[in-house]
Amino acid sequence: MDLFFKYLQYEKRYSPHTLTSYHTDLGQFSDYLLQIYEITDPAEADHTIIRSWILSLVQQNIQPRSINRKIACLRSYYKFLLSQERIKANPMLRIKAPKVTKKLPGFVPEEPFNNLLDGFEFEDSFEGQRDRVILEFLYGTGMRLAELIGISEQDIDRYQKTVRVLGKGNKERIIPINDSLWQSINTYLAHKKREFGDNNSEKLLVTTKARPLYPKFIYRVVKKYISLITTSEHNSPHVLRHSFATHLLNKGADLNAIKDLLGHASLAATQVYTHNSIEKLKSIFEKAHPKA
Repeated sequence: MDLFFKYLQYEKRYSPHTLTSYHTDLGQFSDYLLQIYEITDPAEADHTIIRSWILSLVQQNIQPRSINRKIACLRSYYKFLLSQERIKANPMLRIKAPKVTKKLPGFVPEEPFNNLLDGFEFEDSFEGQRDRVILEFLYGTGMRLAELIGISEQDIDRYQKTVRVLGKGNKERIIPINDSLWQSINTYLAHKKREFGDNNSEKLLVTTKARPLYPKFIYRVVKKYISLITTSEHNSPHVLRHSFATHLLNKGADLNAIKDLLGHASLAATQVYTHNSIEKLKSIFEKAHPKA
């Protein structure tokens, strides 16, 4: 297992979030093998045993999306074992993933959120301006949580007003910085310098102890401010990424351009946002057309 996770981290360049999830998934599977079948090595499990584990997850009312992630983990693991000649046949070839009902990505309303950014009085302090720049970054660039945490000050091009982002699969992309975000970055950096001088982390976003931010911290910040404008459960950092894409699409942005900004590998992943746009068009049509 240790070799497998090193392979995912250093060769496949999986994100820290995915690595943590896969650690959990493979650990749960190993516990199941030991408790139910007294098997200590997952390499000894065949497709019937794996299928029984999946069935037990279904019986526990685990969401299909979560089960599919666990199946994806096992697919990667047994494919790795096969490449290392630890097993002679891949048991996952006979495993089918449960169907997942596609949900439209949640997003925050455009006007209330922009009113929050423009009208809310964030504290004129390191913490207050850090909160603001977190919101501005997620909404203004559409970047992922892990990408935001990984940004260093050197990734910001002051002349081109762009930010360099290292995305999934170690793929690099350049995202333009809007004027509002640019102003927030400069204000935050001034506070950061006054707070820590030159003795701080190279990462852009840090705690009050000059350590890099972590996912739960950003989750708390985003939830705190989104809850001021909506009671929706859609209040995670990823919702601001969805909002970025949906609002661009509603304003007539090209789908391929949105794909490149989001760092999607294929257009299929971006097309899900067109459904939100279509729902808005339906609403306008029903209100405005005399025959609606």
